[in-house]
Amino acid sequence: MTLRLDIGSCSQAGIKAINEDAVATCLPDNALVLSTKGALAVLADGVSSAEAGREASQLATSGFIDDYYKTPETWTAEHAGRKSLTTLNLTLYKKSHEFIQEEKGYLCTFSGLIIKSRTAHTFHLGDSHIYHLHSHQLHLLTTDHTVSIGKGKRILARALGMDSQVNPDYANVPVTVGDQFLLTSDGIHDFLSPDQIKDTLMMAASAQEAADQLVKQALTHGSDDNISAVVVKVIGLPDTTLEDYSHELTRLPFPPELSTGMRIDGLEILEEIFASARSQLYRVRDVLSGDVMVMKTPSRNYEEDVSYIDRFIQEEWIGKRINSPYVVKVATQSQPRRFLYYLMKPVTGISLEQWMQENPLPKPRRALRLVLQIAQGLKDLHRYDTIHQDLKPANIMVSPDDRITLVDFGSVFVAGIAELYHPLQHEGALGTATYSDPHYLLGRNTGRRGDLYALATITYELFTGELPYGEAISDCRTGFDYDRLRYQPASQYNPIIPIWFDRALEKGVAIGLDERYDTIDHFIKDLQHPNPDFLRDVPTTGNTRSTVAFWQILSGFWMILLILIVTLFSCQGPSG
Repeated sequence: MTLRLDIGSCSQAGIKAINEDAVATCLPDNALVLSTKGALAVLADGVSSAEAGREASQLATSGFIDDYYKTPETWTAEHAGRKSLTTLNLTLYKKSHEFIQEEKGYLCTFSGLIIKSRTAHTFHLGDSHIYHLHSHQLHLLTTDHTVSIGKGKRILARALGMDSQVNPDYANVPVTVGDQFLLTSDGIHDFLSPDQIKDTLMMAASAQEAADQLVKQALTHGSDDNISAVVVKVIGLPDTTLEDYSHELTRLPFPPELSTGMRIDGLEILEEIFASARSQLYRVRDVLSGDVMVMKTPSRNYEEDVSYIDRFIQEEWIGKRINSPYVVKVATQSQPRRFLYYLMKPVTGISLEQWMQENPLPKPRRALRLVLQIAQGLKDLHRYDTIHQDLKPANIMVSPDDRITLVDFGSVFVAGIAELYHPLQHEGALGTATYSDPHYLLGRNTGRRGDLYALATITYELFTGELPYGEAISDCRTGFDYDRLRYQPASQYNPIIPIWFDRALEKGVAIGLDERYDTIDHFIKDLQHPNPDFLRDVPTTGNTRSTVAFWQILSGFWMILLILIVTLFSCQGPSG
């Protein structure tokens, strides 16, 4: 037998003009997803005084379900739920601070229920409720996060989006056939007694009828708030528990040495694409569907390294979360896994590293088109509070028609999960010395500006064939070493590069954060349009006047050329 549930929900504004509650449920049709991830029911109650409570509750319910099912099946329900709530909370918190002057906050309570195998997992923040009806007894599984402010009034002490960090209550209870679970907003449980709730659940013929009746009764009993209920009835359960299976799944063995013709979990190995000390890539074919994909396997050198294993598993989740035409896509597994690996959709072409060897000093129009795509890929990552941290030509693929794809999530950090703005806890930096921000390599993560530094370094190399600080940067080990570096003007390697373009590159790769760009958009803007500030300190006396005139003419030519490139790029897209 498999997990079988009857789920019903109802959410109404009640006597209020706007419904700031939100409910959502998911009972996967796919048997594999249902067995490994389970079913979901969530309820959020927007904080009306925060001005954006309705938007917050809607984002919380839909966002949690979407993110949870993208987590690897190798994660436990608790781990996946906490990770999803952490990223969701940070999203709401940042949106609140965008409107701080308008006092517009994205705050809501949150109650989530995951039923996986024969266990129910609950996550809770605020004063909404989760009940469990078992053997004719109604149990409240949650505790309100409120504090008294006197005169019978209480306010929320914890809510989703209230702080940059979140600590939801988590609990799990065993499930038996006939059990019922109920999620309610305070518009119901503040106006109906536990006995009234229990009687309604026991008498209703279906979950939907129970949800509708609870909402109707709350209105009858004078509810003056939004009214929402989600009811889950357990109809059938798997014959055996998944706890042992889940335990094994989170500790899957590393795959054996693979070779052409071997099969693993219904996947045929076609060829080895790449191998390093940290991982291997294989081109594989799904025997049933015929789909060709890329399999990434961990290196057996790290079988005892818990941090490495956790990071490898996290790569799959990150890949599933990012939706961008410039970032490699993680493929969905069609069959259960017996080994630790994950699948990606294939990317055609060669690495940017090889591309630059085959195309030294490409035409400015072509080089800039690649830079714009890399920049957009990074911005798409940043939109999900994700930092690449190891951007380099070897991790960028270029298709035959010059389309860019960012690959390799091995060094990626996600804000709110990896302590993004705190010193790294890993032994040694994971980035590459030639392209990574020196601050990162010295143990300080500079977030998005670290990715910007790598982008500017790659841009410099595309236009010059060299590195902005030469090969000496690879030998730097301390802050003093980096202080001794001196930027090499790009024009000395490529004389057609104008002053304003060169100085944009110099600012992009500045060692000091105060001297570097704050955003990718500002860097790209200065690459496309001459910044007058970069010409103000150019000498204008003596023999330099003719030189300045030459650069001004050349800069004007570049400006016209780049405007044409941007216009063409925006009209035709990356393949134009």
